[in-house]
Amino acid sequence: MRLALFQPDIPQNIGAAIRLTACLHVALEIIEPCAFPLSDRAVRRVAMDYGDLARVIRRPSWTDFLAAPERADGRLLLFTTAAPTPFLDFTFAAGDTLLFGSESAGAPPYVHDAADARLVIPIAPPARSLNLVTAATLALGEGLRQTKGFPAGGGAG
Repeated sequence: MRLALFQPDIPQNIGAAIRLTACLHVALEIIEPCAFPLSDRAVRRVAMDYGDLARVIRRPSWTDFLAAPERADGRLLLFTTAAPTPFLDFTFAAGDTLLFGSESAGAPPYVHDAADARLVIPIAPPARSLNLVTAATLALGEGLRQTKGFPAGGGAG
């Protein structure tokens, strides 16, 4: 299982996503361009002491992301507030890539068109959406639970 962020807007979310994916032992793909400068140094800075544990892959464009060999490993699952299917009603597979759009704009139509499935995390009205990394945590948690993909070992802290 992998987490992918499409053109993220908020640098702090990159840091939180790096920590999340390092702790859950899944790869993180960042699809550029981002709304902020993203250099290797910046990634190391926001990763703090989780950088060595994380597998961060920067994709220079949507086209590069789609062409990556990892796309052959499983389905592309887009999480969006505009989806018809609640994520808890979906059956995940170990090779799936969980994709989240940018914080301010979501995902454009061509990203929706490329997805094998579009999933929603139900929330109580009148709330509009969850924080990006909070949503990713829920999605990865359910996907890893279903596929028995949680890492063996220690507890939360």
